[in-house]
Amino acid sequence: MSSLKEIVSGLPLDPLPPKRVRDESIVHAPKRKLSLSVDEQKLAIQNALRYFPPTHHATLAPEFRDELDEYGHIYMYRLMPQLDLRAYPIEEIPSRTKAGAAIIHMIMNNLDRKVAQFPQELVTYGGNGQVFSNWAQFWLVMHYLSTMDESQTLVMYSGHPLGLFPSLPQNPRLVITNGMVVPNYSTRTDYDKMFGLGVTMYGQMTAGSYCYIGPQGIVHGTTLTVLNAGRKYLGLDSLAGKAYLTSGLGGMSGAQAKSAVICGCVGIIAEVSLEALQKRHQQGWLCEIVDNLDDLVKRVREAKAQKEATSIGYHGNIVAVWERFVQELESTGELLAELGSDQTSCHNPFNGGYYPVQLAFEDGQKLLASDPAQFQSLVEESLRRHVKAINTLSDAGLFFWDYGNAFLLEARRAGADVGAKVEANAENTKAQKLGNGTRKVDELGINPGSQSKKGKEDCDDGGSGIAFRYPSYVQDIMGDIFSLGFGPFRWVCTSGDPADLAKTDKIAMDVLRGIIEEGLPNEIVQQYQDNLRWMSEVDRHQLVVGSQARILYSDQQGRVAIACAFNQAVARGELKGPVVISRDHHDVSGTDSPFRETSNVTDGSAFTADMAVQNCIGDAFRGATWVALHNGGGCGWGEVINGGFGLVLDGSQETESKANSMLNWDVANGVARRSWSGNENAQKTIKKTMQRVPKLVVTTPNPILDPELLDRLF
Repeated sequence: MSSLKEIVSGLPLDPLPPKRVRDESIVHAPKRKLSLSVDEQKLAIQNALRYFPPTHHATLAPEFRDELDEYGHIYMYRLMPQLDLRAYPIEEIPSRTKAGAAIIHMIMNNLDRKVAQFPQELVTYGGNGQVFSNWAQFWLVMHYLSTMDESQTLVMYSGHPLGLFPSLPQNPRLVITNGMVVPNYSTRTDYDKMFGLGVTMYGQMTAGSYCYIGPQGIVHGTTLTVLNAGRKYLGLDSLAGKAYLTSGLGGMSGAQAKSAVICGCVGIIAEVSLEALQKRHQQGWLCEIVDNLDDLVKRVREAKAQKEATSIGYHGNIVAVWERFVQELESTGELLAELGSDQTSCHNPFNGGYYPVQLAFEDGQKLLASDPAQFQSLVEESLRRHVKAINTLSDAGLFFWDYGNAFLLEARRAGADVGAKVEANAENTKAQKLGNGTRKVDELGINPGSQSKKGKEDCDDGGSGIAFRYPSYVQDIMGDIFSLGFGPFRWVCTSGDPADLAKTDKIAMDVLRGIIEEGLPNEIVQQYQDNLRWMSEVDRHQLVVGSQARILYSDQQGRVAIACAFNQAVARGELKGPVVISRDHHDVSGTDSPFRETSNVTDGSAFTADMAVQNCIGDAFRGATWVALHNGGGCGWGEVINGGFGLVLDGSQETESKANSMLNWDVANGVARRSWSGNENAQKTIKKTMQRVPKLVVTTPNPILDPELLDRLF
């Protein structure tokens, strides 16, 4: 077995490790279609060989050719470390700097078998969210992070460590970009080719930025979504006796089962991978597993009648469940589920993110490898059936929402009936709001004659490419929390000691209570109280998988105060190691995504990405230990620009100043953008923020007081 000392010693070249095969006892990434010409295959092998001296080329070249043929990508399985990868305590990690050791701690967590979706392919979550493109990159990055000092910065190009470059102590120790391509070359076809060549990768969000904390990372947000859906759609504060139907237990989607239990309802989650089901069940995130539709229907009825808070994992395809529930509705008149969504990796539907109902999982994997075109055709048919069943149950009273995984977008591209009902008058300048999921043309903020870059098929809603029959959870359920400055703030105790996590939980709760006592607006107090309720129950729900981490939906004021309190606790020696603070990229300022995070930006700028890019730049020079900027994540390659950061709280006064400066910017940027777009909540929030934060001056929009002014011009 390797040791941590060996892991950070650089590429193992003298001698090369013996050839290794994949561990077939664990789940693996789908075999990718090989879309490279012969010359491009040669180039891919040449690119991979660059990491090795010529003396090893004759040995490795045929091996890499075999991997390319078999898996559609060169992962370099020979170099998989023997060491069990996990978030080792920071004091055990050999490194010249605390920052380097902390980043290694975070990377190791992303590749932990208990955490990662496909660990041997370096995929953390989302079906294709890579940490690195190959194992040679892993070894080099570990070495660079271990040997760097405070006057160097490691630069990462889509998994490739470009090298250590001179910088200043106050600069980031690590700068990451993933999937940055010239815009006209951001199609799926381009991605497949470039990933096959080994020159880019899809970092999802926190996979490629090294900030993933397991399914806990979205369980708080999922819990809030389901609770608010019950309040908004069903008019209920309690979901006892109600059922929530959805799919996906592999990566981030694993949070759904736990959230259903926390919300007190019956969660029904379909998953095609038995390994994923068993992993979540063993980890305590899934209560029970069934593999027969008759048994599932019986168990759902029992659980609803008894008002159980439980999660039922169905081993099979989600479309089969939706269609069976339609049959039950038609034969008995009973609506078995009141709430519904989907968390398949539908941003990547034709490469294993969504499996067709017509085939068993294993047969689907084989078809994907042997006949990708036929696989795609079956996926599109499956999506149409999926939506047809949802529409039937929706008409009967079920409430469905899109979870930002591009489900509705891909369903529409497949020809499913998900378009919003938009009506215009004779002049085509006004429209009526018709109901569930329907939006006015002029609410979309896009010229009705425009077309999205995906083409006319994405523009049946007046050209916006945004409106659907069903709402996005961001725009319709979570409400305006981003405009209030609230989002998924996270921290990791690098000591690896659960006692440190418990201490930070208490510190965070004390900080929140103190802010409430100082006085807050009613809408903000409710958010703080929800957070306190969440924090008071985290131990009972056993949320930790992997690193000793926590997530909390906090606003700008709360984040700054909590970070400073953590830093002071480290300085006093109350914590055994530094604390890394970060956040999901899915946050107030971190992501420009017209189908999710910025779907409620209505001034026509939903398809622009200035906010996310500026956020990364601003975090970098305000003190972040590392920053990342990605193409893709959540809704898919070419649909999103997003970024994140990590900041190591080491107890120093300099770090506290960095936290204050960077966190204020990291939230205020997105609130200011939403304020300028006309969001009234954001305007109120940024006004209060300017009163509290010195030297913050934000351009505010002036209202148009004459509502008929523009109509008179045309």
